[in-house]
Amino acid sequence: MTGINHFQSADTEAEEVELRRTIDKAVEGLRVKDLEVLRQLYTPDVVSFDVEPPLQHVGIAAKLENWAKVFLVFESVTYEVRDLTFTVGGDVAFGHAFARLSGTLKNGAATSGMWVRVTYGMRKIDNTWLIAHDQVSVPLDISSGKGVVDLEP
Repeated sequence: MTGINHFQSADTEAEEVELRRTIDKAVEGLRVKDLEVLRQLYTPDVVSFDVEPPLQHVGIAAKLENWAKVFLVFESVTYEVRDLTFTVGGDVAFGHAFARLSGTLKNGAATSGMWVRVTYGMRKIDNTWLIAHDQVSVPLDISSGKGVVDLEP
């Protein structure tokens, strides 16, 4: 099921294929731990609301620094994306999905990671879909004030 209504055009369907291809490239870039592959998928002024402080990371250097931290901790990386849905309007699109970062840590321990919610704000620049904004979050248990990290889609 896509995030586009049943009356979508062939052009809209083609755009969604390209959007999904961008996210697939990100998944592959993470798997091979290649910051240069990832650099090509974001706008220079990307704004990221990631799971770790601060509240926002602005610019491609800040976004890539977050991924570099992941690569320092993980020997092997798996990034799964489930239920990815996009809505397209001209040269902008937004999408949402569930995602999980898992793999083997540098100390040899395997980790199944945690499922998070991810939202993508995309822009089409020079005929290429790029990630202009991403937000990663976990649900909050209001009574304890703690994130709930054991949920699965």
